[in-house]
Amino acid sequence: MISCDKAAQICNKAQYGEATFIEKMKLRFHLIVCKTCSVFTKKNKEFTTLCNQANLHSLSEKEKLKMKQQLQKKD
Repeated sequence: MISCDKAAQICNKAQYGEATFIEKMKLRFHLIVCKTCSVFTKKNKEFTTLCNQANLHSLSEKEKLKMKQQLQKKD
């Protein structure tokens, strides 16, 4: 049996396709027993779905550097 902390880590890895088959199986067994982690997993999946639907993106390294330079000029 894995701890709830470990289950949360595996859940997060699984959301991004980084969890191994064995980790996924351990998570499934843990979710059968632990209601708290089951709720966390459900909410984590919903959050990931909403983020994907929102079409979020991050700044490129070039954009980050430009923004940093602009902020430094204001000081």
